[in-house]
Amino acid sequence: MNAPAPSAALETAVAAARRAGELMREYSRRGFSVNHKGRTDLVTEADVACERAIIETIRASYPNHAVVAEEGGQSGESSCRWIIDPIDGTTNFAHGFPVYCASIGFEREGQVAAGAVYDPTRGEMFTATRGGGAFLNGEAIAVSAVAALERSLLATGFPYAIRDEVENNLSHFANFAMRAQAIRRPGAAALDLCYVACGRLDGFWEFHLKPWDMAAGALIVEEAGGRVTGVRGEPFSMYQPHILASNGRIHGEMLSTLHVAAK
Repeated sequence: MNAPAPSAALETAVAAARRAGELMREYSRRGFSVNHKGRTDLVTEADVACERAIIETIRASYPNHAVVAEEGGQSGESSCRWIIDPIDGTTNFAHGFPVYCASIGFEREGQVAAGAVYDPTRGEMFTATRGGGAFLNGEAIAVSAVAALERSLLATGFPYAIRDEVENNLSHFANFAMRAQAIRRPGAAALDLCYVACGRLDGFWEFHLKPWDMAAGALIVEEAGGRVTGVRGEPFSMYQPHILASNGRIHGEMLSTLHVAAK
């Protein structure tokens, strides 16, 4: 199979993300049902509808590509694969808290080559292709120039199973709170990564994530000039459940702080 160029894949990802964004706005207006996948892990009928719309849009152009999606799991076998989070920030969405997005990454031969993250509440489309730079609504973006952790604004998140997980991120949060300028917990990892990419945040870390939380956002950070690794400084993989992303300048200090909390 001939893999599409990253720019062609990105065009499809953008179209699919916009379609999902329109559905999010529609469901926000008319209401929706909410179910539980776990004690604190929600899924709404909007998640299911958005995922269906994204996959339909992708299949219209690439019917033989594989898909990995949060609600529907994996379908198809191919060296070209789409990594989909129909609504990243479902808990926010369910409560009407306006921090959520659609996230779509295109993986080719084991490497994410294109990604789009769309925030329908602000009309913001973050995009990147490998080697082609990162953009917000078509304008090039870059990470911040902040060079010290004590002057940095960070973000993180906590696992749904925070009451049961040994690694619940609370000790790391406390350590960073004492070292950084401030920490935020917006609740949508894909947007947190995009905010690192455009300089609104200087760094982000989180545990217990899934590939669809990170695929597009990690590429966008890298293409904006940032650094993305695992939490121990190892090479990043979206198939490991944790991530550390920064503007690059504070990466060492963030790794040191994570190491202190882990002792």
